[in-house]
Amino acid sequence: MSYPQLLTPEEKLADAKKLLSLPRIVVICGSTRFMTEMTEADLRETKAGKIVVKPGCDMKSPHELWSDPVEAEALKVRLDDLHRAKIRLADEVLVVGDYIGDSTRAEIAYARSLGKPVRFTHPEVDPDA
Repeated sequence: MSYPQLLTPEEKLADAKKLLSLPRIVVICGSTRFMTEMTEADLRETKAGKIVVKPGCDMKSPHELWSDPVEAEALKVRLDDLHRAKIRLADEVLVVGDYIGDSTRAEIAYARSLGKPVRFTHPEVDPDA
């Protein structure tokens, strides 16, 4: 007797995206020092017909939501978790900027561990090139 193979959560998500006729989803990664470049990349990817997700907070810029250092640290942890969820949701990753710091390097490694294609606005900064 043969049993049907159970789908992984990733396969279920891919099937749901197809059933919903969703366009490709691209997640933008990079240092928040490149927020202006991320906005430009968002425009270009959107014009190309893709759904774009990217960092929503620039914690390097002052804001009352992260003015308390203890709350800021907890928020950073939550935002890092949220961004990894965006990577899992996405079909591909676009790394913006001509600098790769530790956080972005970890995001690239995470995306590649999931088999996500990774593109760079500046290919020379690819840590695996």
